[in-house]
Amino acid sequence: MSTAGQDIVCRAAIAWEPNKPLCIEQITVAPPKAHEVRIKILASGICGTDNSALKSIFYTNYPVILGHEAIGIVESVGQGVTRLHPGDKVIPYFVPHCGSCRGCKSPNSNLCEKNDLHSRSGLMEDKTSRFTCRGKTIFHFLSTSTFTEYTVVSEICAVRVDSSAPIEICLVGCGFATGYGAAINTAKVTPGSTCAVFGLGGVGLSAITGCKTAGASRIIGVGTHKDKFPKAIELGATECLCIKDYDKPIHEVICEKTNGGVDYSFECTGQIETMTSALQATYCSNGVTVVLGVTSPTDCLSFNPFLLLTGRTLKGSLFGGWKGEDVPNLVDDLMKKKISVEHLVTNKLTLDKINEVFELMNRGKGVRNVILF
Repeated sequence: MSTAGQDIVCRAAIAWEPNKPLCIEQITVAPPKAHEVRIKILASGICGTDNSALKSIFYTNYPVILGHEAIGIVESVGQGVTRLHPGDKVIPYFVPHCGSCRGCKSPNSNLCEKNDLHSRSGLMEDKTSRFTCRGKTIFHFLSTSTFTEYTVVSEICAVRVDSSAPIEICLVGCGFATGYGAAINTAKVTPGSTCAVFGLGGVGLSAITGCKTAGASRIIGVGTHKDKFPKAIELGATECLCIKDYDKPIHEVICEKTNGGVDYSFECTGQIETMTSALQATYCSNGVTVVLGVTSPTDCLSFNPFLLLTGRTLKGSLFGGWKGEDVPNLVDDLMKKKISVEHLVTNKLTLDKINEVFELMNRGKGVRNVILF
């Protein structure tokens, strides 16, 4: 029996308040309105940004359904939707692509003006939610909300992908695309260059993959969890440094090892001090540092402008610089085995194990854990 146009009752993991375990609840998911699609989620990765939101580092309204890294099947579409159809396999993504705003039209930007990153209202475009539970409105997260069996997103927040794409492709929704694209699109790593990647989680390891694909000759992984070093080496790092092993700032160590600093550095931890260290680890006249980590709204960078005056560049990267229209091509490259995401998946767990995944993340265990629905 078709569920189009009807409410759907399903399970979801709700964060009722910050710094508390998620609760598995029965929720009601309303039908999609005009220019919206309802998606049956097949799998969702758990990203550090979800954890940051749960810790109130990354602001969001509560109660909320977190999650923004998924793959699913379109269940139904609202009026006016023409690009997507029921049965399509799709990746929802947190950076919309309307195609008509200044950000979408610019070749140098992928931040659509219809994003929810600035206001973080947790609502659809009509300022309402499609989720309810126990008679209460449940907020959306980053235009996606994927810790649920069904979600509703704007049609500009989902893209059709190959119908045979495996569930691991869900990591294209954030972690892999962000790190890989930061090297390929944002930094534009050049053949023969030197790179340092700070933080060896899913984003950092994907940045290493991007650096290797771009032809970097030396890639230094930097972290505190040595159990992640073998994976970093496997993916292309030429060496790994543990910050705890040195009695001097790690950027000094890197500069000593690279004749004055690397050409490119990537900050994937969300730590202010690491951002500064990544900048200082680059060569003074032309080093490029890309910031990927999420910080608190009250955090501020503080360093002497002379670090930039001499020629360094500090820039940020959102979703790896990809536009929505780029996602199918990225998925095609993965399907053709030009690049891979399978190596990033540590565990595949059911929804009722989601709090265990957050515990593993907080202990620095594993790379990416995927929830199966």
